[in-house]
Amino acid sequence: MDIIYWIIISVLFIIAFIGLIYPIIPSVLFILAGYLLYGLFFSFEELTILFWVIQGMFVILLFFADSISNWIGVKKFGGTKAGIWGSTIGLLVGPFVIPVIGILLGPFIGAVLAELIVSKTNWKNALKIGVGSLIGFLSSVVTKGLIQAIMIVYFFLKI
Repeated sequence: MDIIYWIIISVLFIIAFIGLIYPIIPSVLFILAGYLLYGLFFSFEELTILFWVIQGMFVILLFFADSISNWIGVKKFGGTKAGIWGSTIGLLVGPFVIPVIGILLGPFIGAVLAELIVSKTNWKNALKIGVGSLIGFLSSVVTKGLIQAIMIVYFFLKI
């Protein structure tokens, strides 16, 4: 049964990394579910209060990394709040409208359209802001991937 338990826990961790590309999947919940299942299947003894506090800090860091990366990407390229909101909406809607490639096109198109419609900026500037939103998204994926990897490595070090 131990092998089946570890397969389930591993699948949860893998789904968490898939959530980096498909933001509709709440990555951090799958990581935490893996920890909880480990405790239920094996033991909570190794998962001390300090472990949960540190993991909680990583969860907060994940949320900040996501927001800040998008904000910096759009702002650095001259975007407004409309561009940030457009990028975020595009990130959530893009994969459903255009499967696979929508995860990249969504934030770009969302930021461009928001800047054109709300901020009344020109096409050249809107495209530049769209590139900024794409860079922000990609940097967010890398940053969150590193944080999630650290969370999981810390888990394995504790058990």
